[in-house]
This record gives sequence, structure tokens and C-alpha cells, in this order.
Amino acid sequence: MHLLQVTSSRTLLVTMNASDRRIILITGGNKGIGFETAQQLGQQGHHVLLAARDGARAEAAAARLRGEGLAVDPITLDVTDGASIERAAAWIEERHGRLDSLINNAGIALEPWGAGTSGVPLDLWRKIFETNLFGQVAVTGAMLPLLRRSAAGRIVNLSSIMGSLALHADPSSPIYHFKSVAYDSSKAALNQYTIHLAYELRETSIKVNAAHPGWVKTELGGDAAPMELVDGARTSVYLATLPADGPTGAFIHMQDRLPW
Repeated sequence: MHLLQVTSSRTLLVTMNASDRRIILITGGNKGIGFETAQQLGQQGHHVLLAARDGARAEAAAARLRGEGLAVDPITLDVTDGASIERAAAWIEERHGRLDSLINNAGIALEPWGAGTSGVPLDLWRKIFETNLFGQVAVTGAMLPLLRRSAAGRIVNLSSIMGSLALHADPSSPIYHFKSVAYDSSKAALNQYTIHLAYELRETSIKVNAAHPGWVKTELGGDAAPMELVDGARTSVYLATLPADGPTGAFIHMQDRLPW
């Protein structure tokens, strides 16, 4: 499995039939992996709804991509604010009438390095879970009626290899000595939510998967990360545009399955 590093190459802008163009919402899309994901999907010809909790930052990011000739609209969406989520869903319904792909990209990691398991205060646990789990659940719930109107709905939950229980418990795994208890637990919980939602939707055309983007050079990943942004977005792009025979209820990096 390619857990951490792949070779970089950028997707070129392509022409797409209107029937193949997907309407794709990306939370936390104004920077990092979210922005790169928006760029790659826009280059493929899809219509991207770039969401950020700060409307001005969403507009600035969308303007950059529109400057490249991509179909991108900004949306103000704070995943921890129910009213903001409902306004975004209402806007999408009014403007498009459906949603084809939801990429739950927004997330935070706030634990100081070396805090250990017992040293993380409860309020920090709550703050991390509010964004990394409860926010994803709230956004998905609000967007699900729109996804049901798609001929092939796709839900991508941005998880992390750090949420793998199997790898954290294995002394020979690459993450065994890297522990951030609240962040890791939030991603493990998001993985469980992914499995359950995929089960609930198993008789529909909607596919639900968890994505591990890799260790990527971002504000979160740091400069020591071996992967560039262009590659860190590829798993989300793949899962947001899965064909009918693609996986559901899986934990994926690139196109490889990871252990839960």
C-alpha cells in the first residue's frame, strides 16, 4: 500500500459533456488539500462549490480558480454552525436542485506535541470532535436530501491513517509511535460513521468512503511531509468521482484499502 508518498503529476483541464459534469461541495476548500481538490476537480470539468467558514476567504479562493477558467462558486459554510449549514444547503437546492458529491474536507488538529493521552484537556477533546466528527455529521445530514437527487451520489469523509485502530495497535506499523489521542479518536469515530452511513445507503446509488490523503505539505502536515499538495488531493478526487463499480464503506488511500 502507498501510505505516504507517490509521484507528482497534475491533471490537465479537460472538456466534459454536461451529463458527466458533477456538482461537488468541498468544505474547508479555501486552502491546503481542500483548495487543491477543488482545483483538480475543476480542471476535470466539474462544477465546484468551494466552502469556507469565512466568506471572504471562500470568495478569494474561488476567484483564483475562476481566473483559470474553472467553474467554481464560493459558499460560506461553518461546519460547527447549524444555521450556516442550513443556509448553504438551501442555496445549493435553489441554485442547482441537487448535489452529486460531498467532500467533508474541513478538519482541525489542535493538540500540542507530547501532550500524551492523559494530558489533553476535555475542552480540547470537545473542540476537536465538534469539527472533525459532529460537523461532518451535521453537514452530511443537511446535504443528504440533495445527494439523493443525484444519479450517483458520492460522500467523501476526510479521515487519516491516524484514525486506524489496527495500525495504532501494531508495533510494526509506521504510525505506532505517533499518538495524538483526541485527533486520532475523532478520525476513528469518523471512520465508524462512514461504515454505518454506507450500510444505511447500501441499496441506493450513493457511495460513502473515508479518505486518507497521505502525509502532505500543509499547515497541518508541515514542511517535513513527503507528499506535495497535488498528490494529497488525489484520493478525494478519486472517491468523489467513483464509477458505479467503485467501493463503498471503505477506508482508501489513492486506490488502496487501509485497515480500520
